[in-house]
Amino acid sequence: MSTAPSTYARSLEEAAQLTKDSLALPREGWGEITLSDSAPIAGGSWTDTGNRRDRRQLKQRAVGEVRVVPCPPPLTRILNHHLDTLGVTADGRLFRNLTGGDLAESTLSRTWDKARKAALTPDEYTSPLARRPYDLRHACVSFWLAVGVPAAQVAEWAGHSITVLLQIYAKVIAGLENTARKRIEHGLNTMGTSTT
Repeated sequence: MSTAPSTYARSLEEAAQLTKDSLALPREGWGEITLSDSAPIAGGSWTDTGNRRDRRQLKQRAVGEVRVVPCPPPLTRILNHHLDTLGVTADGRLFRNLTGGDLAESTLSRTWDKARKAALTPDEYTSPLARRPYDLRHACVSFWLAVGVPAAQVAEWAGHSITVLLQIYAKVIAGLENTARKRIEHGLNTMGTSTT
């Protein structure tokens, strides 16, 4: 399963109100997404506006503070295709229901379940693997770390301190343990220390 879609939003809270203006996308290649706020679901009884979602600043950020995250080529293609085929709402939002409103959590859950069923093996599907869309965030951040992106850069993109990043998100990804060992071996060989 690709981690590309997980790279760009802290969670559905940040993706929910994503607008065309927050995207800097070439037709191909790397782009950028500027995250400026989030819209957590709390329910109308618990929000200041009475809506299911209230827009607010990014978690642990000042009002108006933004976070720019990379948009790798696979996601650039996906977002360009989305914009080309579905366009945006009158206020510029990318994601909406059939009437232009917010997507219901039940719709997101059903769609996620269908995607898991299509992408995973039967054993993986019955496991906790990518059980929630938010799990893609963990996988993405762990992947960035595993392929050697410096922790400080990953923390900046993810919107965390390095301490939180390493405590919470630095998970071992299946199959990458051998890659880590090969890097260590390569480093030792480069220093002239035999590994045989």
